[in-house]
Amino acid sequence: MGDPVLRITEIFYSLQGEARTVGLPTVFVRLTGCPLRCRYCDTAYAFQGGSRMTIKEVLERVVAFNPRYVCITGGEPLAQLASHPLLTALCNLGYEVSLETSGALDIGAVDPRVSIVMDLKTPGSGESERNLYDNIDLLARKDQVKFVIGSRRDYEWSRAQVREYRLDTRCEVLFSPSYEEIDARSLADWILEDRLRVRMQMQIHKLLWNNAAGH
Repeated sequence: MGDPVLRITEIFYSLQGEARTVGLPTVFVRLTGCPLRCRYCDTAYAFQGGSRMTIKEVLERVVAFNPRYVCITGGEPLAQLASHPLLTALCNLGYEVSLETSGALDIGAVDPRVSIVMDLKTPGSGESERNLYDNIDLLARKDQVKFVIGSRRDYEWSRAQVREYRLDTRCEVLFSPSYEEIDARSLADWILEDRLRVRMQMQIHKLLWNNAAGH
């Protein structure tokens, strides 16, 4: 069969900008391609292009940084089937591996050692109809579900999803203000008013590096 090949947009070393390991030095492997077109997407440059790399070549690049944490992101990583053996290979090397996924594709085959950070797309994204709700039953305590919130409507929708699916009893729930779309203080106030058991997060890479998704 040979070594599986992936299309890779970039591999870089930076601080994790969000989620549970925020602020920790991390190697990011950004896969190319995504079936969604979220209105607020900040990585449209990863929709096309990229370089063909074998899993061995990706691992060699990752190992050179000598990291503890590795994040597989996109695009949408699960749109490439070879993302699964890549995730497993990284886990086998002893890294703490996270996967950033849109929630529109099945997470059932993801290596159970991987910490999944799964979006539920809000109405403001323009892609909320793509949410695959069967994924919720597959989430574990090590995982996280994220809502990118761009309006009061998005907030109320997200609050309803948390309550309906009891997401805060399944895994960690992240509420993130859509960059430059909503006042972060307003989101913080709404969370406090409703006493939600969620974590509000700011994307520190955008604060540090002027909205750069990678650098």
